[in-house]
Amino acid sequence: MPQAAFDCVIRAGRVGTAVDEFDADIGIKDGVIAAIGRNLGPGATEIDAKGKLVLPGGIDAHAHIEQLSAAGIVNADTFESATTSAAFGGTTTVICFAAQHRGMNLMTVVGDYMALAKKGAVIDYTFHMILTDPTKITLQEHVPALVAQGHSTLKVFMTYDLLNVGDEGLLDILLAARQNKALVCVHAENHGMISWMGKKLVEKGYTAPKYHTVSHPRGCEAEAFTRLIAFAEFIDQPIMIFHVSTAEGVKVIRDARGRGLKVFAETCPQYLFMTAKDLDRPGVEGAKWMCSPPPRAESDQEAIWQGLALGDLQVVSSDHAPYAFDATGKLSAGPNPNFKQIANGLPGIEARLPLLFDAMVSRGRLGLAKFVELTATAPAKIYNLHPRKGSIAIGADADLVIWDPKRKVTLADGMLHDRTGYTPYAGRTITGWPETVLRRGEAIVRSGKLAAKPGSGGFLPRAGGAAAAPLGRLTADMDPARNFGARLY
Repeated sequence: MPQAAFDCVIRAGRVGTAVDEFDADIGIKDGVIAAIGRNLGPGATEIDAKGKLVLPGGIDAHAHIEQLSAAGIVNADTFESATTSAAFGGTTTVICFAAQHRGMNLMTVVGDYMALAKKGAVIDYTFHMILTDPTKITLQEHVPALVAQGHSTLKVFMTYDLLNVGDEGLLDILLAARQNKALVCVHAENHGMISWMGKKLVEKGYTAPKYHTVSHPRGCEAEAFTRLIAFAEFIDQPIMIFHVSTAEGVKVIRDARGRGLKVFAETCPQYLFMTAKDLDRPGVEGAKWMCSPPPRAESDQEAIWQGLALGDLQVVSSDHAPYAFDATGKLSAGPNPNFKQIANGLPGIEARLPLLFDAMVSRGRLGLAKFVELTATAPAKIYNLHPRKGSIAIGADADLVIWDPKRKVTLADGMLHDRTGYTPYAGRTITGWPETVLRRGEAIVRSGKLAAKPGSGGFLPRAGGAAAAPLGRLTADMDPARNFGARLY
């Protein structure tokens, strides 16, 4: 028998990338893709992919894992359970959060989350650093040191009482990011509108979960996007806008990008497949569908799909934020909480890719190449993980997923692998399912079983990359040639 040329060969699959689709074998050696071709030499192990699609492993660029909330609640998943769930759903890389709360030392926070991930993760990971306390020490000492260690994105909130940094804090963070070549990701909603509306609703007795959707007026998104973009243009700092939910928000982003600004944006499955009506359920059952921003209307879904098609939005992430429907999560304030007392967030790290595959590939909306682009290649490029991650190419990590494009699965509570106990997509039948998942050439999911040990995932240090580079288009206020020589950078 001839000596194996490869550690593994995936045979006769239909390979899909963000630009091409073709029949080929893939040869893997030392964890990376070593060859792509027809009739490759033998592998020590071989996987028959005839009749199947071979796609890049998904990159979920927005997931809350083993994270402490501002209310003092830790969400339902550990790094082991969340990344196991991700793997079963075809995701091989996750970007999660190291969450600073006010008064916390950012260096300590990042170290603590790194330790949790090193202990439990079964897929590769990297972090966004949440900043809620932009002190001089945080911005001038800790951020530069942590960016140098490979933590190159900062996440900030423009709302929530205990998280939002205010306008001046946001400007300070944008400037610190520019000085350290980091990207800034933002949860952008108008805090005053949300706070005011929430109080009014509760005062009038409108307390059921469905009123959560009303407490986030749709105009609060476009207003915050407009303000954020003005700040980013003022500082000349690229930004990523998280979880776009409204047609008006899409338009603000389209207009900004039309002016040549470096504004990136993502949406999530809940804004493509759910509406506010999903929260209208008896008692507090609607709490299972509560997230922020909330799902909107069918017309918003269409506007977001159009934004994805046109490239105004570049990424679809899960915003996995798993809270069990019990006293540890959604019902931490008691069995009959008002909507202001209910933890916001949905599980979604495992369902993300199957939901999108069903819509985009099986049902023909946008197609296979766009599916790969939105879920793997674009996040890899924006977050500077490419070319190691996000595509199928010689020298890339062998993060590969073999999909059965004809398999039908009906989602149900308890069938997924996170620890939430329910899925907001229960009852939905989808066509197309990830059957075999390889992480750096190792089959970690096969035949419905996990074959990866906790802690076998690896940390992915990264610099800010091209997406984080300023345009160099200084506004008059910041340009010494036009502001009487004031040098403010």
